[in-house]
Parts: sequence; structure tokens; C-alpha cells
Amino acid sequence: MYKKGVSKWQNVAEKAESVSNVNWSEYFASIISVCPWSKSYWLKQKIDIQQWQGEHNITPLEDYVARMWIHKHASGRLLCKVHNRLNDSRDHEEWLYSHPCYSGHSTPIPVLIQQDLVILTKARQRTLDK
Repeated sequence: MYKKGVSKWQNVAEKAESVSNVNWSEYFASIISVCPWSKSYWLKQKIDIQQWQGEHNITPLEDYVARMWIHKHASGRLLCKVHNRLNDSRDHEEWLYSHPCYSGHSTPIPVLIQQDLVILTKARQRTLDK
């Protein structure tokens, strides 16, 4: 339920931060050099943030281009194994992972990233065409 008198965007950002205690707006702004479309998709409310509840509870992206699945206690190694398995079984999506142990542009918490493969491929092509 949205808070009265607060914009829909503020509600989405607050929900995402409450799930993870991360300022996602700040994070997506910080990775523009490696993922130039992430900030604009975030601002358009096309990236969803959810708690990981296992492979059998993955939901379709529907109108989202990506979903960040927070897997709080996962190691980088576990995330890698899960991401490989999901890429093998879900051919309409691309799965990535990020863990703070990898530094650089990594997420501040362990996540699996579910992305629409067609949209991601088009975004990458636009970046290459520039």
C-alpha cells in the first residue's frame, strides 16, 4: 500500500531500501560507467528488489527489466553456482551475481540479478553502437 501524500517513486525506493537497508538510487548512480542503463531503469521503476526465497520461488519479470534478489548470507561461490544453474535452465533471462567481496562496482550486499535477456542484449548493443 502506498503512503498517502508520498509519490509512487518514493514508495518504491523506500520499499527497496526496507528490504535491504541499501540506498539503491545511490548504488545505481555509482555504476553508470559499467552499466550505463541501470540508473535510468531504476528511475523508471523498472528494477525490482526482493528477498531470495529459493529457486522455486522465482517470479516472472513481467514489466521489470531486472530484479535484484537479495541473498544476505550467500558467499560469492554459492551465488556463482546458483547463477550458472539458472542461466542453464532459464534461457529467456540472463542471471548475474554480485557480492561485496569482489569490490569495485559490486553491490554492497550479496545478490542474484535476474534480467530480461532481450532487453539486456538490446541495451548492450546500444552501448556498443555509441
